[in-house]
Amino acid sequence: MTTTDEWMTPLIRLKDIKKTYLMGRVPVPALRGVDMEIADGEMVAIMGPSGSGKTTLLNIIGLLDTPSVGSYRLDGDEVAKLSDRRRSQLRNKRLGFVFQVYNLLPRLTALENVMIPLVYGGVKKKDRRPQAEAAMRAVDLQDRMRHRPTELSGGEQQRVAIARALVNDPSVILADEPTGNLDSKSGEAIMDLIQQLHEDRKVTVAVVTHDSTIASRAERVVQLRDGTVVDGSSQEGAEENEGGA
Repeated sequence: MTTTDEWMTPLIRLKDIKKTYLMGRVPVPALRGVDMEIADGEMVAIMGPSGSGKTTLLNIIGLLDTPSVGSYRLDGDEVAKLSDRRRSQLRNKRLGFVFQVYNLLPRLTALENVMIPLVYGGVKKKDRRPQAEAAMRAVDLQDRMRHRPTELSGGEQQRVAIARALVNDPSVILADEPTGNLDSKSGEAIMDLIQQLHEDRKVTVAVVTHDSTIASRAERVVQLRDGTVVDGSSQEGAEENEGGA
């Protein structure tokens, strides 16, 4: 079982998580019994080869998907089998998402894109703009608020996506290959920002990545293979394993 040896309070606790999809009539297992914990305030990298179940695992943690079998406790509450409505509410209030594809609406300004979660979250109209502006300042885009996505660089668009993830003050940020569409310099800047937000705000972060340089920024690396956790060591342990490979 992957445990949080150096951390006191598990915020996320997965037990025997399995997920099977149907391809026509053929069952295809994506996760085969994942046990995993992520502590409150921890930054974890999730790695593994293509098809290992990384994105499926992140989607289950993010309440975008449900496990076929298993228990998922978020801050002590069982959330694996919540209704769609309750999952949506919890997702909006507790979780922030950053994807490889920025998913910005092209007709809206950067600031309006950041305000979208506040609309779905029922935040009063008069409070939305100040909160969105504060999130834009947190990612150093206060001078680009009125620009549309097509007027922004890839790195700036990803910063807008991070501001959108932050705007509801989530306890967890989930990032799926957040630098995958960026050049190395922009990607490094985005990871600098995510790490800074993690350290300054004490927000829990889980990053899916295939890049060992990005993973090295996390306190712990969880390795997946064939839908199971094969290693969940600290960075020191991960480096030792890599050195002995």
